[in-house]
Amino acid sequence: MFRILFRLYLVTIVSYSAAMYLVPDLVVMGFRERFVTYNLDYSRGLQSLITRQFRAVPQEQWPALAASMDKDFQPLHIILAKIEDAEFTEPERERLRRGENVVRIGDWGWRTLAVTPLNSETAVQMVVPPDPMDVSLLYWSINVLVGAALLACLLLWLRPHWRDLERLKGTAERFGKGHLGERTQIAQSSNIGSLANVFDTMAGDIENLLNQQRDLLNAVSHELRTPLTRLDFGLALALSDDLPATSRERLQGLVAHIRELDELVLELLSFSRLQNPSRLPEQVEVSLDEFIDSILGSVDESLESPEIVIDVLLHGQLERFTLDPRLTARAIQNLLRNAMRYCEKRIQIGVQVCPKGCEIWVDDDGIGIPEDERDRIFEPFYRLDRSRDRATGGFGLGLAISRRALEAQGGTLTVESSPLGGARFRLWLPTPV
Repeated sequence: MFRILFRLYLVTIVSYSAAMYLVPDLVVMGFRERFVTYNLDYSRGLQSLITRQFRAVPQEQWPALAASMDKDFQPLHIILAKIEDAEFTEPERERLRRGENVVRIGDWGWRTLAVTPLNSETAVQMVVPPDPMDVSLLYWSINVLVGAALLACLLLWLRPHWRDLERLKGTAERFGKGHLGERTQIAQSSNIGSLANVFDTMAGDIENLLNQQRDLLNAVSHELRTPLTRLDFGLALALSDDLPATSRERLQGLVAHIRELDELVLELLSFSRLQNPSRLPEQVEVSLDEFIDSILGSVDESLESPEIVIDVLLHGQLERFTLDPRLTARAIQNLLRNAMRYCEKRIQIGVQVCPKGCEIWVDDDGIGIPEDERDRIFEPFYRLDRSRDRATGGFGLGLAISRRALEAQGGTLTVESSPLGGARFRLWLPTPV
């Protein structure tokens, strides 16, 4: 808020200062003759009195009279001058020769000099000096107070705008994190009431659409599991009979396809559950070394090659850390299985805890992931070109599930190049508040 207030105030005060400096000069320039006429009329009486004083005494006494009047008229200065002096402009000299008064105007159209001819050679000047320092400071103080009043008015005007904008921003952030029921609750009378109403309408439409999509995905997934289970059971019974080798091989292939479909349905159900914002993650304190060891034990059977080596790097003293063991284990298992598909011979998993959170990374020595593909690999059902074959590429849901599992706990999952030459998936879990 203070940054916006400062910028708005800076624009306002600069505009105000520029206007105060330029507008009076432009107005005086445009109506100069009227200002000159006004000041001539304004000073005519005083000039007439001064002129009578001089003409009432002999000319040789004018200097002494000028000195006496200069003292009496302080802070105005009364000075005798020759009409032909260079300090007068030619138009001013012409007026003085004709016996007319002359005035000069300065800032804001105020006179700074008034001259009256005494005869054809001499004139008396009434010089208006600049304001003294203390008066100038008072004028500047007035300007400062005006600026402060502007600041207070801007603050009062901006505060409700800023309050509603912050509420809209917070609602958008919570909505983006999966809290689909969030609404701005901003009154229509607010200056951004129309914007808030459009946002609430959009949020409602998105919530309905996602709920319908999730419900459809759940329903289809559940409905698919029943016939798949029946088919699997029926094929298992058929395989128990004495069948020719060719028929048995075909049935075993069908069983493999059915189990692949069943695995896909389970992945869809897992992904759908992670999209439900009402499911809050568990908060369980675990021993990280034991937790990682249990995960490695669960994926040992998935090793496709006995030559693959999995190294574990535990940096520093691993303290107990609070996390959701089910979601975190699922994310790490998916990453390890992904690394097993594409590594050459080596996988490395590292763990490091700091006051702000826990970092876990999974490295492999495979072919890596192109930089322009690193954001898209976390999209559901997206597979790299080299992994279009499901025999190696899976269904394209593993990485999406892993990221959702981390985001559900307020964490992140990113991918970068690995020191081993392949890909590094970096998990980050913040320390629970």
